[in-house]
Amino acid sequence: MFPPSALPLPGEVLLVTDELFAPADFLLHRFLSSHLKESKHSPALLVSMSEDVGRWKAIAGRSNLNLAAHVESGLVSIIDAMTHLSALQNDSQRSLRSLYDAVRQKLVEHSDQRVLVIVDDLSSMEWIGITVEEIARFTRALCALSRQRNASLVLGHHIVTPGEPDELLKRLLQLCSYHMDVFPLSSGRSGSVSGQVALHLGPASAEAGHPLVSRSTAVHYKLTDSGSMFFERGTGNSVL
Repeated sequence: MFPPSALPLPGEVLLVTDELFAPADFLLHRFLSSHLKESKHSPALLVSMSEDVGRWKAIAGRSNLNLAAHVESGLVSIIDAMTHLSALQNDSQRSLRSLYDAVRQKLVEHSDQRVLVIVDDLSSMEWIGITVEEIARFTRALCALSRQRNASLVLGHHIVTPGEPDELLKRLLQLCSYHMDVFPLSSGRSGSVSGQVALHLGPASAEAGHPLVSRSTAVHYKLTDSGSMFFERGTGNSVL
């Protein structure tokens, strides 16, 4: 089955990267939906950098998940990262500290539960002028906090120079337990295949606890109105 249903486990950090012609937003939505459906009383925390909250709710509805109800009940918390980052535009260190403290407070509130934390777009921090060093320091602290609180952490990052890892990506790769690598077909998107996904082991894991998938054997996926389908290359009818 792909992606592995238990990924990421409590204490693990999953880095999800994508490229312009193969956005991985659907995977972040899939992780949230699976977590809430399989762990009905386990909370989730969305740290939204660029994704509109309304879009999260709309896409959740396609998979029969009433996200608004979960937010109202307190099972799902949403932190608007840009509110913290824009409040102190001339002091990125203080604004990142404010964002970190907001995440920490939520994890403390749910210290006795399995929590899924999703940060949807780390790259947007760099685009608004925060330095790579500051982003890396914030992310490193967030990873340490998640492991300390035994939370599952998913980090989203957009790659703008495929084949040439930028400095931020290099830093993020050093922090993750696993790296889910979403990229387009070399021939471009087709009617039956939207893109492909590989799963690599990160430096934070001593050994693989989930089946790994190399780029050369990447799993294909197709986006549908209700979600996504995964299948081995050349076997469009063999759904994983």
